[in-house]
This record gives sequence, structure tokens and C-alpha cells, in this order.
Amino acid sequence: MNKTEIYELARWVADRAKKAGADEAAVDVTRSRDIEIECRLRKVETLKESTQMSLNLAVYAGNRYSSHSTNDVRRDGLETFISEAVAMTKHLNEDPFRTLPDPKYYQGRQAVELHTSDPDYENVTSDRRVAIVREIEDTALAVSDRIISCTCSFSDSFYETVKVHSNGFEGDRVGTSFSMGAEATVRDESGGRPEDWDYRTVRFFKDLPAADLLGRSAVQRALRKIGQTKLESGRYDMIVENRTGGRLLGSLIGPMNGRSLQQKNSFLDGKLDQKIGSDKLTIIDDPFVDFGLGSRLFDDEGMATKQRVMIEKGVLKSYYIDTYYGKKLNMEPTTGSTTNLVFEYGNQSLEEMIKGMERGILVTGFIGGNSNATTGDFSYGIMGVLVEKGRPVKPVNEMNISGNSKELWEQLAAVGRDAYTYSSRRCPSMSFEEIQFSGV
Repeated sequence: MNKTEIYELARWVADRAKKAGADEAAVDVTRSRDIEIECRLRKVETLKESTQMSLNLAVYAGNRYSSHSTNDVRRDGLETFISEAVAMTKHLNEDPFRTLPDPKYYQGRQAVELHTSDPDYENVTSDRRVAIVREIEDTALAVSDRIISCTCSFSDSFYETVKVHSNGFEGDRVGTSFSMGAEATVRDESGGRPEDWDYRTVRFFKDLPAADLLGRSAVQRALRKIGQTKLESGRYDMIVENRTGGRLLGSLIGPMNGRSLQQKNSFLDGKLDQKIGSDKLTIIDDPFVDFGLGSRLFDDEGMATKQRVMIEKGVLKSYYIDTYYGKKLNMEPTTGSTTNLVFEYGNQSLEEMIKGMERGILVTGFIGGNSNATTGDFSYGIMGVLVEKGRPVKPVNEMNISGNSKELWEQLAAVGRDAYTYSSRRCPSMSFEEIQFSGV
């Protein structure tokens, strides 16, 4: 089924839903392919490939709403699927806030190429995928005789989605992604089993880093944890490595969404245009990043995407508000989810930030923990490295950081220039002052 035929099918489903009694309907038809290969102990342990066609129908009928999905896209089968979906919707309780977006929000869609789909995707063969995984593993295993286990993997995906709304929206998007990397566990004389990883995700195959780099990096990171220990509890300056910063960022972004605000589960409720962080904190939601993992021209509701400054020099400037919660909150909808989170980056590399640290902890990973979106309180287990006079001294583990997000982001002292481009959360390394660590 080509794109033209998929559009025709989606329009037909939306039309049939209205004829069956729906006031409005939204239809998404997606075809996708996912491949995963995993090697361990020089054996291929996982080899998966799945290809599917799926259809999702959202029904709006008499102030009622429901969503239904199927993998059977034959029209004779869809007749029953559609009629039953509409009939079931009418048994639900009324919810007057459930509507499609006002068509005015569909307007203004940018006509730009975001390079989200690799035109050479089909040219990546199974043999090439397996060869990459074996190269990652061979390189990793050659690094040290301390390796207990090493798991290496490669995965890729393709999707094409056509979206049609009965109130005028039509659009499609296509994307690819490639991921590869390794996870290694090594032997510590004290009986510990330090482990670490290095995985990267990109849109285009050509942008993947060298396979040997990832295998070597995963093992070396694990080896640097040998001898890890706890430190005395107290306040330490803290640098959070760029690839790890997304965990902290999540506790800030979550309370910015409409659901949290409406249900009074957000410590950012009522904080628009107020200071919630230091002057070093500027975050932009940018859907137009070339090759970006979160790039898109319209959101999940069909609303045209826009670049939005979410936090400007520590001041909260916007929320993530979809149509439903916009109506409940009597607020203008923006969008219900993030695209690419881009910072106003600094001018230092991670190495330069470490050299400037008198005494503190470089956090290279988080272990468990939680955050409270209502109060802003958090507690996270961490792993990392003690830094003294600009030099890494010894690995640390089984310590916790705790505090409140309202204070944490005020303690942000510096932002690096090293955006982590292998995620839609393009965090840099970040330096914080006087963070409470719990240890011995």
C-alpha cells in the first residue's frame, strides 16, 4: 500500500465513522519496521524483525471520546470495527472537553525538510547489521581480561504515518532511526561488578560513530569504576555529564504539562513569568532541528509545531498544553509534548569544567530514585567520580543526592557546550553548586 492509498484509506475511515454516528473522527495509519540484533559471548542471542500496518481511530460522539486500534486494514473488516467503535463510545460518560483541535491550530505548518528519514535505509543489509555488532563486541572484549560479560546490540526502525481528521487536517511524516552500542560488566578485586554502557541513536546510518569506539568506550567506562566507594555525607559541587542530564531535566519538564497542572500535581503551577532557575538556564523546544530525534512539523494532535522558549534565563515562559487540558484550564493550547529540547549552551567542554572544579563530584549516572512533581522534592542514587583540584581522584557509588527542584535549578552555575545530540533531550554537561550528597 503506497502513501496515496493510505491517505484514501484514512479518509474513508473518517468518513465511515461520521456516517456511523460520530461527530468527528481522527485516523492514524502507520506502517513500520523494527529490527534488533544482540550478541553476547560471541553468540547472536537476539535477532528480531517485525513489520506491521496499524490503524488507530479516535471517535468523538455526543461529548464522548474513545480510541481504538487494529492491525487489520482491509475495508471489509474495518466496516465492523468502525461501527462497533462508534457504538461503544456512546456508552461512555460525557466529557465536553474532548474535542479535536480548532482547525486554526493546523495552520502555519512549516514547509521545511527536517531530514528525519534516511533515504538509504533499505540499503542496510542484515549482514551489515550483524557485522557491526560483532565488531563492537570484538573491540570491547580486546580491551581487558577483567570483563565478566559484554552485551552488544544494533537496532533500527522505520515508520511512516498518515494522519487525517474529519475537521480538515491531513498530514504525514516519515522517520528512521539507528541505534548501536555495548554494555559491559567487569571484575573488581573487592568482589564488585562495576558496569557501564555506551549507546548512540541517530536518524541517518552514516551518522553512527565507529563501532570500535563504542565497544572500547563501554568497557573503559566500566573499568574506571573499579574501587568505587562512598564518600562522607555533605554538600559538594556537582557536574552532571551530558548524557545523564536528561534524568534531572525530566523532573522539570514533567510538571510543565497540562495534565499535571490541571490535577494540581505540579510545583510549577502558577509560575509563568516567574523565576524558577538560575540565569544560566535557558531551554528552547525546537521542532525544526535538522536530523533531530524529536523533529516534526505537526504534533500528535495535528497542531502545527512552533519553536518555543520554555525557560529563559531561569524564567518560566510556557507550558505544554494540549487541546483537552487547554479547555479544562481555560488556556491557549501550545502542544502536549516535547520535540527537541535545546539549551543556551556555554563555552566550556566537560574536561574544562572538571579542571575548574576545586572539589566535587562528577555524576556519570543515576541509580533509581524518585521525584515528586507536586512538591519538587527529589532523591536519586548516583554513580560518578570524586574530583579534587581539577583531577579525577576515585570512583564513587551508592550515594544519593536530595533536595528540591526549586532550589536545584537555582544552583546551576554553568552549562557546557557539549550538547548530547543522541537524544531529543540535547542536554549539555551542567555544573551545580553545593548539592546535598548522602553517603557514609
